Amino acid sequence: MTTSLPSETLEQQLVQEDALLRGHFRLSSGLHSDTYVQCARFLRRPDLAGPAAAELAAQIRAAGLQPDTVVGPAMGGVVIGYELARQLGVPGIFTERDADGQMTLRRGFTIEPGERIIIAEDVVTTGKSTNEVARLLTSMGAEILAVVSLIDRTSGKAELSFPNFALLPVTAATYAPDDCPLCRAGIPVVKPGSRPDKAFS
Repeated sequence: MTTSLPSETLEQQLVQEDALLRGHFRLSSGLHSDTYVQCARFLRRPDLAGPAAAELAAQIRAAGLQPDTVVGPAMGGVVIGYELARQLGVPGIFTERDADGQMTLRRGFTIEPGERIIIAEDVVTTGKSTNEVARLLTSMGAEILAVVSLIDRTSGKAELSFPNFALLPVTAATYAPDDCPLCRAGIPVVKPGSRPDKAFS
């Protein structure tokens, strides 16, 4: 498919905004990696987020998908989900974690049986949280049409049971903390994420 936003352009923009970093990082999963993505730094720029969401919307339309609602899991999916919903002309809502750490709908958001949903993420890392959101929505009777994201860190290998659209596949190595070659090389590890330390316990 011919795209209006080449992946090379998106990657350059991400690097320029310090949203795509290379080095030695501790991810929210506790794993170590040579690559870190912080899309919030990219999405803070409406002039960048708008064209990216427009390209995702074009891919969705080209695939013949007609969602009723876009759901963006908090926090990473809130901004891109809202902008994608605007581009598609449908409502945009978000899921968030409750006091027990479970994904849920709050703030009066509801899903009707048969409602066609696209899940919007900033980054798909393993697909685990995306599948968690999908299970929640399908338990309410929704139909998941696809998941879309700015970046797919799995390069298409996420274990998702529905179509996966991403603007930029990123190949990133991940390592267990006790078997990390970056640690053995003496490269200091950085934890740039937004989750508190207790998320690693």
